[in-house]
Amino acid sequence: MKSRVETLTPPNTPKPIGPYNHIAKVGQHISIGGTAGFDPATGQLAGADVGAQTRQILKSFAVMLEAVGSDLNHVLHIYIFLQHMSDFEAMNAAYVEMMGDHRPARTVIAVKELPKSGVLLTMNLTAVTREG
Repeated sequence: MKSRVETLTPPNTPKPIGPYNHIAKVGQHISIGGTAGFDPATGQLAGADVGAQTRQILKSFAVMLEAVGSDLNHVLHIYIFLQHMSDFEAMNAAYVEMMGDHRPARTVIAVKELPKSGVLLTMNLTAVTREG
């Protein structure tokens, strides 16, 4: 049986800024590409601070994961690209607020710049479906 990669960007999630979909899924494996803290209802950043942007990214991830039969408790690894390492503690506080007791593997990398003005961080992740 051949594996087929499905790609999609669910409604009620931020629109990609390039030629890609947010989600790629094959079997039980899910990958979500770089996502910034844009509120899908307004198309604007959820806030000018790293905490608001972190919470919005994780809210968007929850919607995206639900669309492919998963949730934040099934995340294996989150990659965080943080523009200012001085925002690390504030990002962590919002991250813990949203992730609860689930502590997947995580990588935080400082980056020089991000594609959209005002964006303080982006995240991507790998996860599995609930039945995985």
